[in-house]
Amino acid sequence: MPGGSGVAIWTFHHDSPPVPSFYLYGEPQRSVGEGFVHVESLDDRSRPSEWTIRPHVHRDLNHIFLIADGGGAMRAEAAQVRFEAPCLLLIPAGIVHGFDWHRESQGHVTTIADTYLRHLLDRDADLAPLFAAPRALMLPQEDGSAAEQVIVGLARELGWSGRGQRAAIEAALLQLMVLALRHGQLAQGTSPGTEKQAALVARLRERIEQRFREREPVSVHARALGTSLTALRQACARVAGSSPAQMLDDRALLEARRLLLYSQLSVTEVAYAVGFEDAAYFSRFFTRHVGQPPRAYRAARGG
Repeated sequence: MPGGSGVAIWTFHHDSPPVPSFYLYGEPQRSVGEGFVHVESLDDRSRPSEWTIRPHVHRDLNHIFLIADGGGAMRAEAAQVRFEAPCLLLIPAGIVHGFDWHRESQGHVTTIADTYLRHLLDRDADLAPLFAAPRALMLPQEDGSAAEQVIVGLARELGWSGRGQRAAIEAALLQLMVLALRHGQLAQGTSPGTEKQAALVARLRERIEQRFREREPVSVHARALGTSLTALRQACARVAGSSPAQMLDDRALLEARRLLLYSQLSVTEVAYAVGFEDAAYFSRFFTRHVGQPPRAYRAARGG
């Protein structure tokens, strides 16, 4: 989240990314309440840190940034995206991210506990793609104004305790996500079975997150999920636009990129960290997918 100073937890073991892990930006990591929702001004934390937010990660928190005025550049994992107001930036939990804001940029940051967000997303398969990856969604001026009104109302609800508060908070969050969904043209017509397929893909993503270092065959994942290999492939193609094998490879590559960029591990150690017993095979795998050998990838990005 937006900047500030504080205590960071630096992690270099295999179970978490080797970057600062915060609660809110600059605040020590701690457990997140199941229904945690927070809204604050972009200015509150960005101005004290000179409008630069260094790469960091939130283990259990997702962000929706509304940039109402100004702009900047977002780094999400190894990618960098430039944006101008008005826009929405969606950052899933567990994604390494940082920002360089234009000075005096204005906006709001909405933070949602991962367990609570999953509860909301599970209600409607159309919403599932929103937090599949970091996104920058440019908005027409009228949609930017509408999003700001929703967030201001959400902040007001969070600031007091009245009857129906939880329902009002959920309504505002869903309204904000639907605005992002429709503007980003992510919504697609549903057909029978889509919701079940979306749920299956969500379970696969969760299993991949827990076990991607095992380098298990797709058939093992299908069996563990209680489905057939064909059904799993069809669900991934429809919901994720990918194959199960590609999803497994993408997660291993994501971890490999993180370690190459943010740690001092050797290429051989990175290979072992993401589940490859043969460092030479890992280098070929990385080169085939990324277009550069691991050492060249690290060197080109100042690692």
